[in-house]
Amino acid sequence: MLLSKNVHYRRRWRDRPLIPASVALHAASVGMLAWHPSLWPWAAGLVVSNHAVLTAAGLWPRSTWLGANWTRLPPCACAGQIAITIDDGPNPEVTPHVLDILEAAGARVTFFCIGERVCAHPALSREIRARGHRLENHSQRHLHYFSLLGPRRMKAEIERAQVAIGTVTGEQPRFFRAPAGLRNPFLDSVLTELDLRLVSWTRRGFDTVTRRPELVFKRLSHGLAAGDILLLHDGHVAYTATLRPVIFDVLPRLLATVARAGLQPVTLYEALT
Repeated sequence: MLLSKNVHYRRRWRDRPLIPASVALHAASVGMLAWHPSLWPWAAGLVVSNHAVLTAAGLWPRSTWLGANWTRLPPCACAGQIAITIDDGPNPEVTPHVLDILEAAGARVTFFCIGERVCAHPALSREIRARGHRLENHSQRHLHYFSLLGPRRMKAEIERAQVAIGTVTGEQPRFFRAPAGLRNPFLDSVLTELDLRLVSWTRRGFDTVTRRPELVFKRLSHGLAAGDILLLHDGHVAYTATLRPVIFDVLPRLLATVARAGLQPVTLYEALT
């Protein structure tokens, strides 16, 4: 749904079929045991299989099994547009040059920022916004075990980042990306309560582990099309053999390819509004 810039509608939380199905399966397993205890291997097998499915859904960043998840821009907003997203900053050793590259190309992107880093680098965070980009929520600490948190601790991590980013920039994030894209069945209801939308990506360059810019560029540009959401990093970056952040070589080439394809980079917020 295309939203007016002046009107904001809170979305309602709705269970995905996998969640109530899992509850029903657990209840059925208990019923089997109550009816005939000797059926415990079957009941245990059902429960284990169900948890395997839930785990797989959480480990697959682009999955929609656990709730709404943007892997592409909404159809009503993606005509001729793509979204470039940059994660894990701000990073004073990388972000300023990234901003210069973007400004030279006249491109606006979305930075998924870590709350602690926003607090550590408030001036740089404000500069990101001043240059026309958006800062969105990538959790407070980027915990590697984020997907193992219960709903209360998960909400606290996300809410602290909301406060940090909102306090520093004066604007509340509208989107959330889970650390490494990993999550669990609690996340969707937490995001709904905080009025945030989950975003993953169409494709990523793996520029945190790949030191070859040409390979990162190929992953991002192959099949490039309107509506794509691309993922790069200005934090936790990989470095080339000459100790240059990979994004420095990839981003200018990617922006040039986007321009030649007649596509316009926009922020996720612009696609929403």
